[in-house]
Amino acid sequence: MRKAPGTDCSRSVWLAAVALVAVLTAVSFIPPQSFGRVKLRRANIFSDIAVFDDTATPETAPALFDEEEFRVDLAEVVERIEAEAVPAHVPTLYEWCAQPDTTTRRPIRIDTVHRKRVVPIEEFDTERCDGMQAFYDTLLTSRRTVRIAVLGDSFIEGDILTADLRERLQERYGGGGTGFAPMASPLTAFRRTVKTVSKGWSAHNIMQRKKTPPTLRDKFYVSGWVCQATPGASTRWEATDYRRRLCECSCGRIFFLSPNDSRLEVTVNDSLRREFAVEGDAAVRQIAVTAPRIGSLTFRVVSGAEEFVGYGAVLEGRGVTVDNYSIRSNNGQAMFWTDPSIDAQIDAMLDYDLVILQYGLNIMQTGVHDYTNYGLKIEKMIAFVRECFPGAAVLVLGVSDRSVRTENGFRPMDAIPHMLACQRRAARNARAAFWSTYDAMRMQGGMARFVQNGWAGKDFTHINYAGGSRIAWALADAFDERVNARAAQCRRTRIYMSVMDSLQTAGLRQQLLPGLQPPKSVRP
Repeated sequence: MRKAPGTDCSRSVWLAAVALVAVLTAVSFIPPQSFGRVKLRRANIFSDIAVFDDTATPETAPALFDEEEFRVDLAEVVERIEAEAVPAHVPTLYEWCAQPDTTTRRPIRIDTVHRKRVVPIEEFDTERCDGMQAFYDTLLTSRRTVRIAVLGDSFIEGDILTADLRERLQERYGGGGTGFAPMASPLTAFRRTVKTVSKGWSAHNIMQRKKTPPTLRDKFYVSGWVCQATPGASTRWEATDYRRRLCECSCGRIFFLSPNDSRLEVTVNDSLRREFAVEGDAAVRQIAVTAPRIGSLTFRVVSGAEEFVGYGAVLEGRGVTVDNYSIRSNNGQAMFWTDPSIDAQIDAMLDYDLVILQYGLNIMQTGVHDYTNYGLKIEKMIAFVRECFPGAAVLVLGVSDRSVRTENGFRPMDAIPHMLACQRRAARNARAAFWSTYDAMRMQGGMARFVQNGWAGKDFTHINYAGGSRIAWALADAFDERVNARAAQCRRTRIYMSVMDSLQTAGLRQQLLPGLQPPKSVRP
C-alpha cells in the first residue's frame, strides 16, 4: 500500500537506525572466528572507546618446538669432535699465491667521538679468557685477520645487517671482502654483496633435512647448506660495490669434502688458472688463494665428483671479516643437526674470534610469556658453539622489535620483554655477552617508525637493508665504545708501567749511588 502524500516517515527511519546500531553492537561482542585457513577479526564499531582482549591465553604454554627433534648430547658432541680429528698425514690445505700480495692491515682508527645514546654490550664473560675482552684486544693489537661469525635466521638473510656491520668494522679496523658465500643456493640472487653463479650442484638446506639424501644428512655445516656435485660442477663468486671495501679482497678460501681422489680447477679474476690434485679422504679440505686483489673467484670440479661436497668460500682481506650464516625459519637449534666435527675442522682453519647468535624471532608467540625451556636451549647453543669454535667469544643478540595486527592497528608484541629476559638470563647463566636489538630499534622509533621510514617490511617483523644498516651502526657503536674503553685502559697501564719502571730505576740508582739526586722529570 502506498503511503499518502505528506506522510511523516522519520519515525521508521529512526527505528531502522536504532535496529542497525543494536545489530552492530551485538556483532562487536562476537569474538574472532576462523573458517578453515580464513581468519575473521572482531567487527568492533566502538574500537575508540572499548577494547577487547582477543589474545588467546592457553591454560598451559604451547609447545614451542619438538624437544626430541632438537635433542643434543654435548658429551657426544665432544666425543665426535675428538674421534674425527684430522690425521696428521692428510693434507687439508692447498695454497696458491696467484700473485704476490704486498698489502698490509690498515692502521686502526680509534673512534673518539662521544655518543650519548649507545646500547651497551652486557658482558657476563669477564672471567673467561675467551670472552669479549679478548675479542677487543684482538681488534686492537692482532696483525692477523679478525673473524666474526653471525648465526641467525631470516632477519639477516641476504646479508641484511651483517653487510653494514662488516663495512663499519672494516672501515675502522681494516679488512675487505664479503666473507662467507655458499657454494650454491636458490637464495644467492637475493644477496647484493656478492654475485654467485653456480652450475651442476644439488643444494640442500638443513631445514629440509628429512628431504636431504641420507648420505648428506650428517654433513651439514653451520651455514645450513650442503651441495652435492655433478661432473663439471662450478661456482663463480664476484665482488660487488654494494658496500665499501667489498672489492678489497686479497684472499679466497674454498671449503669442500673430497672422499675420493679429485681434480679441481681454480680461476682468479677470469685469467689466472690452476689445477689441484686432491687425495681422497673424509677430512674437510681448503684451497687458499692469495693475490693483491681478487675481483672474482671460480671453482670447478674437473673429476671425482662422486660424493664430492661443496660448502662455499670465504672472501676476505687483511683486517676484519664478518661471515653471514643465516638460515630461514631457524630458531637456532638447527645447529644441533650440523656435524660438530665439520664445524670444528673449518674453525681450525679459520679460527673465529667472535660468534654472534641472532635468534628468537621465530619462537615468540602472542600471549605466550614463559620461555624458560627455550632459555635452556640457548644455553646449550652457547655450549655447542664453544665446543665447535673454541677460543671464540659468544654474543647473544636480543630479539628485535616486532608488531602484530590488532583491531586498533599494529601494536608491539606482548611476548618481546619476556623473550628478552629469557635471552639475557641464558647469556648470564652461560657466561656469554648480551646486546639488545630491541633497545637499539626503540631508540630510533621502534618497528612502527622503521616501517614508516621504509626500513622494514609491512609485516612489521622483518627489516630490509636500510633497517639493517641502522641496527648494524648501533651495534658497531657498542663495539667502538668497549674497544675505546679497552684502548684507554691499555694506555693507562702503559703509562703506569713506564712510571713504575722509572721509579724503580731511580730507586736502584739511589741505592748504588747514594749521593745522586733522582731526576726531577720523574712524576708518579
